[in-house]
Amino acid sequence: MASIQGPVIPRRRIAEHLRRLREEAGRTLEEVASELLISTSKLSRLENAQGSPQSRDVRDLIRLYGIEGTELADKLMRWARNAGKQGWWADYSQTLPSGLDSHIAYETEASVARVYTIPVLPVLLQTPDYIRAFYRSAEPWWSDHDIEELLKVRLLRQSALTSRENQPPLKLIAIAHEASIRQLVGTKEIMRDQLDHLVERSTAPNIEFRIFPFSSPPLFSSSCMYAYFEYSDAMDRDVVNVETHAGFRYIETTEQVGQYRRYYEDLYNHSLPPEETRALIRSAQEELFS
Repeated sequence: MASIQGPVIPRRRIAEHLRRLREEAGRTLEEVASELLISTSKLSRLENAQGSPQSRDVRDLIRLYGIEGTELADKLMRWARNAGKQGWWADYSQTLPSGLDSHIAYETEASVARVYTIPVLPVLLQTPDYIRAFYRSAEPWWSDHDIEELLKVRLLRQSALTSRENQPPLKLIAIAHEASIRQLVGTKEIMRDQLDHLVERSTAPNIEFRIFPFSSPPLFSSSCMYAYFEYSDAMDRDVVNVETHAGFRYIETTEQVGQYRRYYEDLYNHSLPPEETRALIRSAQEELFS
């Protein structure tokens, strides 16, 4: 997957509308590309939200499809300008694991993030010491410099829960397997502080944290980590990001995304409510650190 340096949602909007306009005009990719004196592969990338759209190309397509002066034409040009902006994560492109830039791009523009994690706690709710300890133990190939860079990235991602430019704070609905509050990451002191942090942060109005307990039955999607991103604009499709050791897999088709929404609701309904979750965390603390 090519590196994603900037916003992904404007590119998706441009792609969907340009593809629809071409199909409604009864034109092929080859015909349109030939008329605009661009390659077919470039037009295909533009219609599939790959790469950064050039304002000049979008302008030429607006003229070709005869929609100059319309509201849609104005939106297409505005989206093209926004798509060309560099995301903050581009400053860390040399350090980010493959595929994480795409995840951050989707997360940055989402209105709601529904996540499920096992056996570690949700990234957006981790403390700095927990983050460092995780990288040093679970992913020991990172240098101390890289770990500090990755820590900055996680803290910047977490800041979206407090404030964001031109949009409300991210709403987080996080479910973690009970194993995650019992898995020792770093020292007991680090883990104790992390669990205290969980209890405190989970009371924020835009954060809902639940534990999927050992007592619940195994469910289809309970064995892998994934995030379900929702967007406030009706024209933006929800996206599912499944995370494995082999990398990230993105699911965008309406049917599959709908399935994962049902999977997540199943996890949600089998998880402990927030107050019971906080009580379980306190109980785990007493067992682990008494």
